[in-house]
Amino acid sequence: MVETYARPRFGEPREPKSRGIPASVLVKVLDFVTASHARAIAFLLVCGLLFFLPGFFNIPPIDRDETRFAQATKQMVETGDFVDIRFQDDVRYKKPVGIYWLQSAVVQSASKLGLQRAQVRIWLYRIPSLIGAIGAVLMTYWTALAFVTRRGAVLAGLIMCSSVLLGAEARLAKTDAVLLLTVIAAMGAMARVYLSWQRGEDPAHPPWTWPAIFWTALAGGILIKGPLILMFVGLTMATLAILDRTAVWLWRLRPVWGLTWLLVLVLPWFIAIFWRAGETFFVDSLGGDMLSKLAAQESHGAPPGTYLLLFWVTFWPGAPLAGLAAPAVWRARREPGAQYLLAWLIPSWIVFELVLTKLPHYVLPLYPAIAILIVGALERRVLSRSPWLVRGAAWWFAIPAITAVSVIVGAIVLTRQPAFLAWPFLAVSLIFGLFAWWLYDDNRAERSLLNAAAAALVLGIAVYGIVAPSLKPLFPSVEIARVLRNVVCVGPKAAAAGYHEPSLVFMTGTSTLLTDGSGAADFLGHGSCRFALVEGRTERAFAQRAEAIGLRYNVATRIEGYNFSQGKAISVAVFRSEGTE
Repeated sequence: MVETYARPRFGEPREPKSRGIPASVLVKVLDFVTASHARAIAFLLVCGLLFFLPGFFNIPPIDRDETRFAQATKQMVETGDFVDIRFQDDVRYKKPVGIYWLQSAVVQSASKLGLQRAQVRIWLYRIPSLIGAIGAVLMTYWTALAFVTRRGAVLAGLIMCSSVLLGAEARLAKTDAVLLLTVIAAMGAMARVYLSWQRGEDPAHPPWTWPAIFWTALAGGILIKGPLILMFVGLTMATLAILDRTAVWLWRLRPVWGLTWLLVLVLPWFIAIFWRAGETFFVDSLGGDMLSKLAAQESHGAPPGTYLLLFWVTFWPGAPLAGLAAPAVWRARREPGAQYLLAWLIPSWIVFELVLTKLPHYVLPLYPAIAILIVGALERRVLSRSPWLVRGAAWWFAIPAITAVSVIVGAIVLTRQPAFLAWPFLAVSLIFGLFAWWLYDDNRAERSLLNAAAAALVLGIAVYGIVAPSLKPLFPSVEIARVLRNVVCVGPKAAAAGYHEPSLVFMTGTSTLLTDGSGAADFLGHGSCRFALVEGRTERAFAQRAEAIGLRYNVATRIEGYNFSQGKAISVAVFRSEGTE
């Protein structure tokens, strides 16, 4: 069949033709917010808050990565040492200091403003991730403006804002949302330099703005997660240099001044940590963490193709459009805009697929390129009309349906309650997902995308805002900490046997001793106002040691829960030394 629709070039923005179909309420809202940059930015900012805030304050600390980061930050605040990074007495040199500084600044500010128990409020540690996620959405908009219209840039930002993976990272106190912000900033600045060169623009006084953003973002990314950002940038540069058979445009990034500025920003802490720990940080960070990912680190190994399979869930609701846009994107692969975005996407994706260690968030910095490519095809009406790809629109309905069933069954299994409060939101999400599916054709792709984003918003409210905080058995550390806060004695001390999750240390105190059953009995016998937190599988060893040393103790309470990090049910008995109330 002969294609009769226009195929303009990526990287040459122009307003799309009139849609010729009645505008829905959601489309009218989009018409209104895209009338100016100020409205577009305000709209995406509000969207970021609506998408990311449900559950942000009331989901308890999540094991294990989030609480490891939070506890290391907490110890920085407690000790006043903002150079070294530790979890209890062990060094934690997997990542540089950037995220810990950001989290420390938030926690200390909250404490000075009078917020009680600020150091154990996990949502404070999540604020940098929230800012990073919203900043990433806004930076996606800014980057997309180099390739598509303002309307398309807003849609690209909305695709990122509604994506499952970014929604999860925005609620976790770790590095990935902030890293995403720095990667998009660097890639957006580099895109403007590259496209300016491709279009033959040769100003007498090239702007310093783009190089400044580029090198500052690189420095920020290095301080957040080490040299990973250099892989994204370096592979993109190398790919473009091979395809264009020249890399002369890189001089427009002012590399001499830029490298100097980057070193000014990153060297002080690296020198300080080298002065403090010698080569230990570099060995643990580069060798122990980064290079070990070439093997199956921490049992997270998976075969090539895993990220491609996960993509259809983690990039939902944008994923169905990605499949529909793929043929048009491939046809446009040698056009400057598409070439740049594919150079950003494909080489790094291949690297991640080949590396044995696989975690879903590794490919997050590549998702903005996909979002912009989708919008480029959507604006120009070149989405595929292949029936088997169009059937993928059913995925907009399938995800809410699968999620609704899963969360209701999960709530019943864990809490014996069917989470009735979430049902209306799940139903509305199903309706929006159904509309997105039924309304789809290549002339209504924008309307379907808006309905799918609405489905994602309501689904997030149900899952993150209502269901997740109610699953108390998944967060036994919270209940244990509540027991210890309610004791009568002053300055309670605790030892844990069998249950050693980082959330327990974060919630009960840095001094919490992680030991075995015998060690918990010895600990309990060394004074009053002491508590042994003994998991059921170690109670026998505890009881035998207690009998051997003549320890007299009482059972304060018993907490039933589920350790999802290990995938097993647990029962933690809180023993106290006799005479302690």
